[in-house]
Amino acid sequence: MQLIARRYDTGLPVRVEIAGERLAGITPCADQPAERPPWIAPGLIDLQMNGYGGQWFCDRELTPEKVARVVHAMDAFGVAQFCPTVITESFDVLAHAMRTIVATCDQSPETARRIVGIHLEEPYISPKDGTRGAHPLQHCRKPDWNEFQRLQEAADGRIRILTMAVEFDESPEFIRHVADSGVVVSIGHTSAEPDQIRAAVDAGARMSTHLGNGSAATLHRHRNYLWPQLADDRLTAGLIVDGHHLPAEAVKTFVRAKTPERCILVSDLSGMAGLPPGRYDNKLCESEILPDGRLVVAGQRETMAGASLPIGTGVANVMRFAGVTLRQAVAMAVDNPAKLLKLKLGGIQPGEPVVLFDLDEQFEVRTLLLS
Repeated sequence: MQLIARRYDTGLPVRVEIAGERLAGITPCADQPAERPPWIAPGLIDLQMNGYGGQWFCDRELTPEKVARVVHAMDAFGVAQFCPTVITESFDVLAHAMRTIVATCDQSPETARRIVGIHLEEPYISPKDGTRGAHPLQHCRKPDWNEFQRLQEAADGRIRILTMAVEFDESPEFIRHVADSGVVVSIGHTSAEPDQIRAAVDAGARMSTHLGNGSAATLHRHRNYLWPQLADDRLTAGLIVDGHHLPAEAVKTFVRAKTPERCILVSDLSGMAGLPPGRYDNKLCESEILPDGRLVVAGQRETMAGASLPIGTGVANVMRFAGVTLRQAVAMAVDNPAKLLKLKLGGIQPGEPVVLFDLDEQFEVRTLLLS
């Protein structure tokens, strides 16, 4: 099968040859098709994805079959690689999730290629309302290096990102240990003072998890945890640009402050994502998916209970909200996460995953071609 597409980075037409579900060839093309052809870009990389279709990764009933179903569901969104995200829970549940994800990778080389690491979002977070988000208070705790090592052992070394609060007395030393072990430390769900943010970055923190979310409703106008994270060039900002978690003007401000090169788009998909509008007994709380895709604590419209829209929505939105190009937006969902995790990027060529998509108001995936 052959078709004409446009490269996301140059806009130039190319002839795409597809064999089965793989990219077999791509060559420059002088033809100008009558209809607008799709775009072609590398498969997207999502560093924060909690589950899908009613299934959470942090689940005491998780099985390799359930993990595999979530992995394959990502085809529809053009996500070639991602980090299963395991959220605040008891040690036993966290360790079970780690072992199950490892078992899934061991059973399937293709799944192992797609799961580029585990993102442990907490349990070392602020217990305060607002900054804790929807995470269960009873499982929020101070950082514990011995516990983290046991979790990493259960994960067979696959934990690649740790999100944590940084206001604890133990935080700087703990961050140094984690960073020295090769894990990216990301600041999130924190109520830290500016000097504590700086100490965390000096100790090795290199990312901000869903910056602007997992945040108190009111902040000191100057002495808060947003400004030092925006100002520090050593931190890459993870952003949920689904149109619900951050207003457009905040996205524009954040991207301008950090620059597109220091921003990463994430979906932060909830385990409830993919379900139709309605009320559900969420793992975190009773939640409601509104008709526009907004996932909230049931009974109101403001307090978020996770995300339900895929990372491609962020690609389209960040172009509108922040005025970036398609090339820059795709880089936030491919190149920048790959650089953070030191992944190899092969570009658009046979043997590499690519996504064919349309882009009008929304990012509409036609097909994901895997490597």
